[in-house]
Amino acid sequence: MNGCLYIVATPIGHLADLSQRAIDTLRGVDAILAEDTRQSAVLLRAHGIETRCEAVHEHNETALAARIVERLQNGASLALISDAGTPLISDPGYRLVAAARAAGIQVSPIPGACALIAALSASGLPTDRFCFEGFLPAKSGERRAALLALKNEPRTLVFYESPHRLVETLADAVDALGADRSATLARELTKRFETILTLPLGELADRVARDADQQRGECVLIMAGATRRDSEALALGQRLYAELIKELPPSRAAKVAAQFAGVAKRSLYGGETSD
Repeated sequence: MNGCLYIVATPIGHLADLSQRAIDTLRGVDAILAEDTRQSAVLLRAHGIETRCEAVHEHNETALAARIVERLQNGASLALISDAGTPLISDPGYRLVAAARAAGIQVSPIPGACALIAALSASGLPTDRFCFEGFLPAKSGERRAALLALKNEPRTLVFYESPHRLVETLADAVDALGADRSATLARELTKRFETILTLPLGELADRVARDADQQRGECVLIMAGATRRDSEALALGQRLYAELIKELPPSRAAKVAAQFAGVAKRSLYGGETSD
């Protein structure tokens, strides 16, 4: 009889946000596969969970996957947890889960906290349709290109971001998406210094740049999607640019099209052409 691989969500901050079902599961499995055993030990001790903990993270997941699947095939039941929140959401685990399912192993989720859902629910921005983009690229040029590619996306945009890149990311977002677009910074959710700020992007960028306290801790960044008017303006600018470039240098064509359509020049040619 095969065992079962449980995907167990853990708190994103407050240790009490662990369900009784998750506690019972973690106590009952043969071993817990943790992203960082030292960090997980704090949670496990708080709930009196004495199950053996083993390290499975992005650097060893591929190498260990076959061995773990073999243990499951031999009847072991294992639980996968990440440092915080729901495993696999911008965390390791995909390769292991894929290998287990390919081998016919039961994979059972034990739901709980997830930072992106918690932030979205309290943001005040539209929640009926959204897209999660994980972490934006670390390099500014690549980050701006990624944001520009999302400029016309009508769904609410959700990102994770490192606190030491937050100021630069917000500045790039203002440049790519415009200062007036509504945005939310949800920081240190469920923890003592929890902060949820919803402001126009330009104001949010200024506020964070001036307040060092807002540049600390775990961050979820949410931005409103493009409006129909935004989408139509961008489409008009792109059509104009496509025609003007036949007669004008790229930079000049983009400038004229952007001024006529009321959009950022960089959004027309992806920022690849110099001014």
